[in-house]
Amino acid sequence: MVRSMTGYGKGIAENSDARVTIEMKSVNHRYLDLNIKLPKKLNFLESTVRNKISESIFRGKVDVYITLNEHSDACYQVSINDAIALKYYESISAMAEKLGVDNDMKASSISRLPDVIELEEMEADEDSLKELVLKALDDCIKQFIEARIAEGNRLEADLVSKMDEMLVLVDKLEQRSPQIIEEYRTKLLGKVHELLEDTKIDESRIAQEVVLYADKICIDEEMVRLKSHVTETRSVFDLDKEVGRKLDFLAQELNREANTILSKSTDVEIADIGITLKTLIEKVREQIQNIE
Repeated sequence: MVRSMTGYGKGIAENSDARVTIEMKSVNHRYLDLNIKLPKKLNFLESTVRNKISESIFRGKVDVYITLNEHSDACYQVSINDAIALKYYESISAMAEKLGVDNDMKASSISRLPDVIELEEMEADEDSLKELVLKALDDCIKQFIEARIAEGNRLEADLVSKMDEMLVLVDKLEQRSPQIIEEYRTKLLGKVHELLEDTKIDESRIAQEVVLYADKICIDEEMVRLKSHVTETRSVFDLDKEVGRKLDFLAQELNREANTILSKSTDVEIADIGITLKTLIEKVREQIQNIE
């Protein structure tokens, strides 16, 4: 199965205490480069998240953003320091009596004095947070992979089309290759006739020269290997695992055969086909760089 290395996914999980949102996005990379950004309170889950993602995503530069929104009534606790409040009240009452003024002290006034009211952050329920994170992560990974598969299907269709074009070019090479030998033989005979005029021509010598020339420019093996690599490339698309590295290797092999054909070419038509083939293979290599 062909999966693109670009993708995006989002997952959300919520309970009465908190809401966890996870987003993932990726671009091309030779290996898996996983970058996770999460709030301090969730640091204890970083390795769990990393391992979970690594189980189903194998290549690409993947950025993961985890946010935690806790409901205020669940994550904070308000407590009143009764002892300090009482001390404030007694001191202010004594001062009012001593000065002979009204004691207009109210509870709201006392509450604003230092250290009377304390706001404490509740200790995190790690099990509950872990459950939320894993649920959001499962949904995020599922959406992320679906996006990669959808893009991968488009890449595969394009690559299959280019594979078909390659086979058409190889067929043209197969048709043209025998013609070159015959044209060389005819050309060689014409030159010999021109040089020797009425002198008897040594047909065995001509045949030997043609054989040597044919051996020098023969691209039969290259054409066979090109077809084989194209067939293998198309079969790789059906593998149920990451296929990018395998396809990259096959693209290099295709390019090697095309280079050999060009290096052996003494014919303009063969050279034109070889250049077209190399251009097509280069496009394939570029597309393969996007595959996981």
